[in-house]
Amino acid sequence: MLHRDTVDTTVLPPGERFGMWLDLVARTSAPLRIQSAHSADFAARADFLHLGPIQLVEYRYPSLDATRTRKLIQRSDPELYVLALTTGGVGTSSQDGRHSEIQTGEFTFYDASRPHDVCHHATEPERDQATSIITLIPHAALPLPPQRLAALYGGRMPGSEGVGALLAQFLLRINGHPEQYHAADANRLGAVGLDLATTMLGRHLVAEDAVPTEVRRRALVTQVQAYVHRHLGNPALTPQVVADAHHIALRTLHRLFEGEESTVASYIRDLRLARCRRDLTDPVLRTQPVQAIAARWGFSDKAHFSRVFRAAHGLSPQAYRESHSDPARIVNQPAPMRNAPRAN
Repeated sequence: MLHRDTVDTTVLPPGERFGMWLDLVARTSAPLRIQSAHSADFAARADFLHLGPIQLVEYRYPSLDATRTRKLIQRSDPELYVLALTTGGVGTSSQDGRHSEIQTGEFTFYDASRPHDVCHHATEPERDQATSIITLIPHAALPLPPQRLAALYGGRMPGSEGVGALLAQFLLRINGHPEQYHAADANRLGAVGLDLATTMLGRHLVAEDAVPTEVRRRALVTQVQAYVHRHLGNPALTPQVVADAHHIALRTLHRLFEGEESTVASYIRDLRLARCRRDLTDPVLRTQPVQAIAARWGFSDKAHFSRVFRAAHGLSPQAYRESHSDPARIVNQPAPMRNAPRAN
């Protein structure tokens, strides 16, 4: 699984927790001047995931106000961009004269090498917890013109539509379930996250031409793959349907996948087969007919499913299910009675 580092202030006595948090922020991103009404008992947590070119930090903390001053920048400048997704609570942000009200589900963007202000407050006073996922991106890793990015500092970007929604889902998934990924996946996952972030920022600049061609291609591939995952059970899902959904020509979609390990059609087929394999070997679904499982994942024709499955695995779906059943499985059914006495 992905390695995650966690810092939890509640391991210390209440009077020492706020100081621990200030030290943590100074070490992991950039020093901030932080004020909070909860400084006497600052119960907070930070979870860190290192993904190659980027770092993700999920924060949970009491309401706070933070300022990055010129003096603090002179003291320490890690040369980072900060892309923040607010996952709980509301806040405000400002940088370079731009001031924004931030709601849950929205992104905001900063340059940590420039002064900025952030306020983040919980919307439920009885819990008084605000949450966010921060993506730390080194200046050198973001392939966008720095002079153009200034137009986005302190601004707000939705995380509920387009590439922003895809990026938000990616961050929530990775942070919520790091156990589902291998440590060897970290660099690749970081590259995907960086591509999505770059594409989202480029589109909000209304300057997609500023985004390198290969970054745009990889981000669009990720969008297409996410679309396929969401619609896998639709038997009408074809490369043409996928192309139409993304407002591109079919030949463009095929060119898009030339750099991948499979074509669009084979990606759809292999993903459907993988879902069928999983369900066929699931003891909970043992009593479900094979065709019901196939239909759930888009194989509406029984004969076609059997041919495709046998070609891929050398066995019929039923034989595959039986070969992967647990021989020690206990079936709670009475054995047939032999030589039972006849009723008179």
